[in-house]
Amino acid sequence: MTSIEQPSPDAAAGIRKIVYYQEEILVENGSMPPVPALRATAAAVIANPWKGTAPDTDLGPEAQRIAPHLAKALTDRLIDGLGGVEEIEAFGKAAIVGTGGEIEHAGALIHTPFFGNLVREYLDGSSIICFADDRAEAGQPLVVPMWHKTHAATRSHYQTITARIPDGPRADEIVVVAAASTGPRPHARIGDRKTDPAVTSRTLEGASA
Repeated sequence: MTSIEQPSPDAAAGIRKIVYYQEEILVENGSMPPVPALRATAAAVIANPWKGTAPDTDLGPEAQRIAPHLAKALTDRLIDGLGGVEEIEAFGKAAIVGTGGEIEHAGALIHTPFFGNLVREYLDGSSIICFADDRAEAGQPLVVPMWHKTHAATRSHYQTITARIPDGPRADEIVVVAAASTGPRPHARIGDRKTDPAVTSRTLEGASA
């Protein structure tokens, strides 16, 4: 009896390639940051499962099928690259749909619990995940925002990293990105939302009077 080879989970999810990118800032404004942080993105280029469908198409079934696999595949790479989940302090997410798709197709893969909740779980976070999404041709860079995975009000971890796939997304593809950082911005020193003074236009007028 001839066995039928089953497609890999990546192939079943329509993934063409996964790109991992990492950076470390060693010097900022002439000096080494007190906490040198690693920042990284893991991006999957996938076939758009809704290519050619009508604007009223239910996106839920395909999102539920594909997004959990993307969440696991991308966070696995971030965890491996950044030294373990306990080293990760900030996270973010993003998606770029190709020119043949709707911006909602990008959103369908990152703005549902089938992606966001799982990314949060796998990276041991509790904050809402900040995001970016866009429609663009292949090679378009996208700035992905991040903040602290458990303390979203911590300004030191407000940071960004740029994701770019030279040959994606093609018109009928979507790029889905998960991003993470092991620490704050270099030389972070602009305070914290929880310790800010009360500032309104009225208090500022009083201060300048």
